[in-house]
Amino acid sequence: MAQAQTAGAPADKYYVPHHSPWPIVGASALFVTVAGACMWLNSANGGRWVFLLGLTLLATMFIGWFGAVIRESESRLYNAAVDRSFRMGMMWFIFSEVMFFSAFFGALWYARQYSVPWLGGEGVKMFTNLLLWEDFEPAWPTNGPANVGGEFEVIPAFGLPAINTAILLTSGVTLTIAHHALKAGNRKMLNIFLALTFLLGFLFIGLQAEEYVHAYRDLNLTLSSGIYGSTFFMLTGFHGFHVTIGAIMLLVVWLRSMKGHFTPTHHFAFEGVAWYWHFVDVVWLGLFIFVYWL
Repeated sequence: MAQAQTAGAPADKYYVPHHSPWPIVGASALFVTVAGACMWLNSANGGRWVFLLGLTLLATMFIGWFGAVIRESESRLYNAAVDRSFRMGMMWFIFSEVMFFSAFFGALWYARQYSVPWLGGEGVKMFTNLLLWEDFEPAWPTNGPANVGGEFEVIPAFGLPAINTAILLTSGVTLTIAHHALKAGNRKMLNIFLALTFLLGFLFIGLQAEEYVHAYRDLNLTLSSGIYGSTFFMLTGFHGFHVTIGAIMLLVVWLRSMKGHFTPTHHFAFEGVAWYWHFVDVVWLGLFIFVYWL
């Protein structure tokens, strides 16, 4: 849905901000963050504090840059061409996220369909089993040969994961209702259902944290529990990070809505966050099916 032409944004002009400090602040923040992470992983003195400084700079950049974009948008400095560029940027960003998660789903699929059967001596890779781990049994979930991380239990799909699935699917419905309310000009319904959406998102994160505590404390399921543990925590952990970011964005959009921002024809920020949230919902469905259920 293209944004309508607004007063203060000439149709033949593409707004370009001048003298913005945020690109160089963002580049510096990324450099400091990565340098700090490398120092921390290599046990260098002060590595953790350099990493935290980088994250602080990164948060400052996001708050400052997005704040500037919000002020420009509310001043009606953007025309339809700028609106289209925002939409294309968001589409490419979500596409990059699809590729990001595809890599992890691909690793899970490769381990289950190829690596584990080969180590068990299936097909032409029978010599792998004989030469490396003769007693290895190709069952999933696996902890690798000789249970490298110790015995562990898996989290059943139809427990807390099923509850979290219902929560995320419900949040997708509440967000859709909020979107329709915005387009209809019903701000009361918009604010109520938008609030329900981000509250459901934070509830999801809280329950996932409880699930992680249960996995580590009671099930001995950790990041070191072989290929199952590593793929489980990488996939669910990165997804949880994305839900956290999405819930924060929804909170910001709700605060803007409470201040009277957005109109039925001028609300790309809302739509962009909605696209991202629905993407997060779809990824979770894949996780629930292929990580917890099958």
